Amino acid sequence: MQILHNLMNDMDSAATRLDAALKRLEVALEAHLTRAGDPAALKAEIAALVEDRARLADQLDKALAREQELQTLADEASEALGAAILEVRAALSPEEEEAGDGQG
Repeated sequence: MQILHNLMNDMDSAATRLDAALKRLEVALEAHLTRAGDPAALKAEIAALVEDRARLADQLDKALAREQELQTLADEASEALGAAILEVRAALSPEEEEAGDGQG
C-alpha cells in the first residue's frame, strides 16, 4: 500500500511539473507568436505589400512615360514660341528701320 501511495505521490508531482512546464511552454509560444505574428497573417500582409509595390511601380512607369510626353510637348511648344518670336521680330524690324530712318 505504501508503494502505491509513493507511486501516486510521484505521479502527482510529475503531473504538477509537467503542467508547469506546459504552462511555461504556452507562455513562451504565445510570446513568440506575438513577436513573430500569425504566419497566415504575415503571408497575407506580404502578399498585399507585393501587390501594392507592383501597382505603385506600374503607376510610376506610367507617370514617367507621361512626364516624358509632357517634356516633349513642352520642348515643341518652346521651339514654336521661339519661332513665333523671331517672326514677330522680323515683321517689326522693317517698321523699326523705317521709323528710325524718318527720325534721322
